Parts: sequence; structure tokens; C-alpha cells
Amino acid sequence: GTRFRPLSFEVPKPLFPVAGVPMVQHHIEACAKVPGMKEILLMGFYQPHEALSRFLVSAQQEFKIPIRYLQEYAALGTGGGIYHFRDQILSGGAEAFFVLNADVCSEFPLQEMLEFRQQHGDAHSFVILGTTANRTQALNYGCIVANADTQEVQHYVEKPSTFVSEIINCGIYLFTPAIFQHIGEVFQRNQQELVLEESSNGWQRAEVIRLEQDVFTALAGSGKLYVYKTDGFWSQIKSAGSAIYASRLYLNQYSKSHPERLAQNKAGGPIIQGNVYIHPTASISSTAVLGPNVSIGEGVTVGAGVRVRESIVLHGASLHDHTCVLNTIVGWDSTIGRWARVEGTPSDPNPNDPYAKIDSETLFRDGRLTPSITILGCSVTIPAEVVILNSIVLPHKELSRSYKNQIIL
Repeated sequence: GTRFRPLSFEVPKPLFPVAGVPMVQHHIEACAKVPGMKEILLMGFYQPHEALSRFLVSAQQEFKIPIRYLQEYAALGTGGGIYHFRDQILSGGAEAFFVLNADVCSEFPLQEMLEFRQQHGDAHSFVILGTTANRTQALNYGCIVANADTQEVQHYVEKPSTFVSEIINCGIYLFTPAIFQHIGEVFQRNQQELVLEESSNGWQRAEVIRLEQDVFTALAGSGKLYVYKTDGFWSQIKSAGSAIYASRLYLNQYSKSHPERLAQNKAGGPIIQGNVYIHPTASISSTAVLGPNVSIGEGVTVGAGVRVRESIVLHGASLHDHTCVLNTIVGWDSTIGRWARVEGTPSDPNPNDPYAKIDSETLFRDGRLTPSITILGCSVTIPAEVVILNSIVLPHKELSRSYKNQIIL
């Protein structure tokens, strides 16, 4: 989660709340709905700690399904992790299993992928979830060339240098145990070669295997790999700015999937515009105006006349009277003083292009900080009547004046 700093200092990125619940809970909800789903395994290189353990316990109780965390001994890549834990994955005699990247937000059409696999290919075929991107942005993703009739993947290129296809890999896969044979072949080859990589890493471990470049590229054209194209929403969550966009996509979906999570206008309550999530423990003045696309966390206090839009306010934060918060992530236990204005610049995809994706923006361009959403780390204090614009404030800072386009260390 390096691009997600300073927010990933406090929690592992997959536990960061998007639309009111941890990012990875959206994945777990989708998996728990699939009939015959036996177990959910989370894999990563994070040290297991208290927040993760608490989340696992509460998610198991809520979704009535066993959920375990498997920690890799080193960062093993997208294929190396599942290969290393293949015995755990296969221990229940699984016929098939899904692999989902934690940093994507999606409708997760898992049931549809299962049905698609029954209609295409055979019992041993694999399915990639794909979606359409525009021609220029497709170069930033894995690109899939498929047979128009059968949807069989004929060619796969990860982040090509020239245009290959508008269909991109969503990082959501349906595999059968046969995939391990293909990953094993890569592992054997890596062990034999164990060449000194050109990259600055020096030696590359044989166990580090990338599903996309190492496995899919080889499987393409073999009759075993298919793509299921979705028209549902999908986005990557690489940077903190993309978390606000992902929050909007999920809040939008809540009207169908979780209407109870969306705040309504009530007598004596705040004024709600568009889709807003408010944690039941938050205390919000009746003269505050929230929305669209706002998520208010646990124990947050919002004073009189406060205006919040396109923002995520994390637990324990306090917005004093008449503050204005736009396109901002307000960190845990942060305080914004009266009449202060905290504003960022959204990095949304082009609204006029139905296939536009969010750009994974670089922090700096031409030596200057690119205008993006404003991020306050945890326990940041902003005084009354100041303006904070397009800035990133690291945790535990007490500001004394206004700032614009700065990283405040």
C-alpha cells in the first residue's frame, strides 16, 4: 500500500473503509453469496495484527462462513502466493475457486462467471473477468484478445507498449485445481533459470510468480482460458484518490444491494443530498449538509452548518461548526476547526466516456505536487478559519496556518 500512504500507515490497505465498510468486506460479501462456497482465505504479506484478527472474527460471524488469513513469508506475487498455499486451497476437495485482488472495487459477478464457465470450455477451463476500457487507458492494464464467438483468450499482454485490445483484466479469476500444474511449470522453469534479473532486486526468487505475465501469457491460445466480459462497474483502488471514486460506485450500488446503509432525510436530521453512508454512532447536527458521495465513520462529530461532499470521514474525526470539506479523506481522530475549508481536486475518470477508468495518478509532475484529493492522516489538527487545498498531511500534525499544494511532513 505504498501509494496509499499516509492512510496505510494506520491499517492494512484492504481494511481501509470504502463506503462505510472495509475494502475487502465487499469481496467477502460477494463470495458468501455464491452457493456452495465453503471457505474464504485471505492471503498477503501483512503481519497479522489486532485489527485484522478483529475483522476476521466479526466477518465470520456476520457471513457464517470460515475465513482465514494466510501470511506469506515473503511477497510472492499474484501467482506465487496461491501456489505456496495450494495445499490449503485444495484441502476441502474444491472443484473450483475464485481469486480476487483486494485492491479492486466491482459488482463481483461471481455467479455469472460460474454459469459462463459451464457454457464455455470444459470442466478444466479458467475464466478471467474482463471489462472494456478506452484505447489509451487500456495500455495501463493487462489486455485480452479473445475469440468473438467463443470468448476464448487467444492473446494476453500485461501493460502493452502499443494498443492490443480494449478488453482489460479486472483481477478477478475463476480457477480449477488444474491451474496449479501451470503455475508449477513456471516455478520449475524459474528454478532452473534463477537468472540474475536485470531489475535492481538482484536475484529474483523462483517462488515469485506473477499470474498475469508468467501464467496467462503462456495459457492464452491453448483453449483453456476464457474471458467473461462484464458491463457492471469496476475500478482499481491504487491511490487514496481512487478510494473516494470507489466509495461513490459502492454507495450507488447500495440503493439496490443495501438500501439500509444509505442515510435518508428525516425530521431533526442533517440534510442529505445523493448517496450518503452514516455510521449509527456518528453525531451530526441537523443543520449540516452532507453529500453526494459521503461516508461518515464511527463516532464522528459534525457540527452546525458543516458542508461535506465527495469525502470519506474516518472514525473519531470531529468537524467543528461551519467547516467545509470537499474531495477529502479526513483521517482517524482528526479535528477541523470552525469555518475552516479543506478541499481537494477530484481525479475522477472522464464522465463523458463510458469506458474511462481512473488514472493511477503520479504524486508529482514536473517536480510539482499534482492537484489531487486532500488527505489528512490520523490525529491531524487544523485550526479555525484556515484553508487547506490539494495537500497531504502526515499523521499527528498540528497545523498553524493555511496550506496549498503541499505535502506536510
